[in-house]
Amino acid sequence: MGKILVTGCSGQVGTDLVEELARKFGRENIIGFDLNQPLENKHLEVFEKGDITEKETLNHIVKKYDIGTIYHLVSLLSAAGEKKPDAAWDINMKGLKHVLDLAKEHSLRVFWPSSIAAFGPSTPKENTPQETILNPNSMYGITKASGELLCNYYFQKFGVDVRSVRYPGLISYKTEPGGGTTDYAVAIYYEALRNKKYTCFVRQDTVLPMMYMPDAIRATISIMDAPKEKIKTRLSYNLAAMSFSAKQLAEEIKKHILDFKCSFVPDSRQKIADGWPKSIDDKKARKDWGWKHEYNLEKMTIDMLEKLRIKLGIRE
Repeated sequence: MGKILVTGCSGQVGTDLVEELARKFGRENIIGFDLNQPLENKHLEVFEKGDITEKETLNHIVKKYDIGTIYHLVSLLSAAGEKKPDAAWDINMKGLKHVLDLAKEHSLRVFWPSSIAAFGPSTPKENTPQETILNPNSMYGITKASGELLCNYYFQKFGVDVRSVRYPGLISYKTEPGGGTTDYAVAIYYEALRNKKYTCFVRQDTVLPMMYMPDAIRATISIMDAPKEKIKTRLSYNLAAMSFSAKQLAEEIKKHILDFKCSFVPDSRQKIADGWPKSIDDKKARKDWGWKHEYNLEKMTIDMLEKLRIKLGIRE
């Protein structure tokens, strides 16, 4: 089947995905690729440092390690992308195009994540359907909507087996926030434990679709494990687990940290969040390849706080 290349292996999704892929296929079969060395690489036997916009570097790695599958995670996220829109387009689109071209040339399988950022102000906010209006209001979202079309084109035109899901906001304890609009839902746990207070950069009534990282990783591997005939769309599958407001998140944490205080001071990221859905209809993913989430807000919060206390060395 060839080895597995994970681009963006040092990022939020990549860190958890590498660990699970190593458990499933053996660490000797997982090749990591990123601009930055992973903070810990005990699950990686091989790491290659490089720039995703340099196609020849990728081509060399694909041939050197006999790659059969690429999980292409490299991306400049929403808030960071608004500060550097040219870089966001270059990294997100040129990088994806390079991966798809190599997949066509070497018959590779590809996973590429889209995002709820592909939706926009005209998209239905409640139970956003699988097929709907995509009019994103951020450069990150524009690259995700464009990337979906590009992936579908490479499947239709060249038969590239590329699969995709639209990630909601992702919450994980292993990596700290990295420039996304939903980063408040990660930072709030860190600050609650470290300082017992947090200033949230969206309004308290901001409701967004969210997912705990273990569910996101299961979804990622599940769609790649599914028989080819089960994958009915080559654009990107809606993916959902839970939706909650920023205030509900703060109140859930307060159940466990009684003296925690959260204030709400919206900044420029509020406008991006306002263009995203409140809840997602993902019944197509559930029907086609058996997607099912496990974590709700309560269960996630218990696990996040437990794992972060260990990570941060906090005893209470």
